[in-house]
Amino acid sequence: MLKSTNQPLSTCYRLALLDLDGVVYRGADPIEYAADGIRDAQSRGMTIEYTTNNSSRMQATVAEQLKGFGLDVEPWQVITSSVVAARMVAKHVPAGSRVFVLGAEHLRQEVARMGLEVVDSADAHPVAAIQGWFPDMTWSMMAQISFAVEQGAAYYVTNRDLTIPREAGIAPGCGSMIQAVINATHVEPLGSAGKPESAMYDEARELAAHDGEAMVSVADSLAIGDRLDTDIEAGNRGGYDSLCVLTGVTDHRQLLTAPAYLRPTYVSLDLRGLNEPAPAVQAQPDGSFTCREERAWISDGALHVSSLSSVDALRAACMVAWQAADHGLDVQALTLPDMEFDA
Repeated sequence: MLKSTNQPLSTCYRLALLDLDGVVYRGADPIEYAADGIRDAQSRGMTIEYTTNNSSRMQATVAEQLKGFGLDVEPWQVITSSVVAARMVAKHVPAGSRVFVLGAEHLRQEVARMGLEVVDSADAHPVAAIQGWFPDMTWSMMAQISFAVEQGAAYYVTNRDLTIPREAGIAPGCGSMIQAVINATHVEPLGSAGKPESAMYDEARELAAHDGEAMVSVADSLAIGDRLDTDIEAGNRGGYDSLCVLTGVTDHRQLLTAPAYLRPTYVSLDLRGLNEPAPAVQAQPDGSFTCREERAWISDGALHVSSLSSVDALRAACMVAWQAADHGLDVQALTLPDMEFDA
């Protein structure tokens, strides 16, 4: 259920684990208010790290894009699934081990940076194999990683996203390619670096502890994203509080009907909410919930809100819907309000 705070979120938490696409930018374009919200949070002492399931873009490339939005970003603040996957494997195999890498140059470099030997053939008898996504993947490459896994290489992947949005539409993602290897080998990956697994957030906390700094605790870290089934689920799996922003994939209907494992701790319209207190949502004797001046309630087979354009009304509606669902009501069967929020 939603929490409230007396202070801005950026002063209640020391580390922000920010998703990128749908939160900070859409493709090449910045999202309105995102950069201002991030700079404001940094001025309050919050450390910012950017987490992405993308395994093909170099950290420095992403950092340069963010700098173009007026943000002060160092490459170490960008945590890609390639970075996490390489660190994950390095923790489970001896130093200098041969690792078969199927992925973009960024993944290959990260594996090598961890002191492991990158190989491209099953004939090299690698002790581990990592599969990521990149557009030039061929059948021969997939056959080689299948052979390596069949021969006993420990199998790891960067992420299991089934699809990836491209300029022309939706294309097969890393998870679809992984499924082909699973079909061939009947071997499931031992670990996935990407969200909704919480490994990315855990590794991000370790990487933030540079120059002798102490690692920020889970309790002092806030996962921030626009997708319930990756960003928010990863937070819930790892015990992190989370903030869902409405600038990307998730809409009010998805929030209202979310099962417990996909529910965020906080909801805001955009990253301006990072620097505001989270308002309390309170139960009323008549079964409704209120958030400041707004109210939500269920009657006559419908969920009602006092305003169709207020995020406070959405917060109240979430609590009404989630409590009802937890008591056995089929929220999907309710008539839900058509909400559209003011910027």
